[in-house]
Amino acid sequence: MKKAKKIDPKAISKPELDTLVIDNVIYQTTLTRKYISKPVYSVFNPNLLVAFIPGTITEVYVSEGESVTKGQQLAVLEAMKMLNEIVAPFDGVVKKLNVNKGERVTKNHVIIELE
Repeated sequence: MKKAKKIDPKAISKPELDTLVIDNVIYQTTLTRKYISKPVYSVFNPNLLVAFIPGTITEVYVSEGESVTKGQQLAVLEAMKMLNEIVAPFDGVVKKLNVNKGERVTKNHVIIELE
């Protein structure tokens, strides 16, 4: 039977602590790889119409500079054999069109910017 090696406690490196402030309380902790690699929170911007699922743009009904009304169909995103209509959430003007018909998009890809 082998004897277990003694480990010198001074030889163990201590993880570096990160400081978090939540509701005016200071916490010191170690952050997991999962926490460090998660995407940074971004505030919702209603002017950016994004793809909620990866797919293919099958139709584009507007062009840059065109005025649109609330509920007007702007484009169609085909994903998982379903056609998803992208409609204007409010009256506005198409500031930038970031897709073309037939283009594949990833999740959270900005399709249309309104102003």
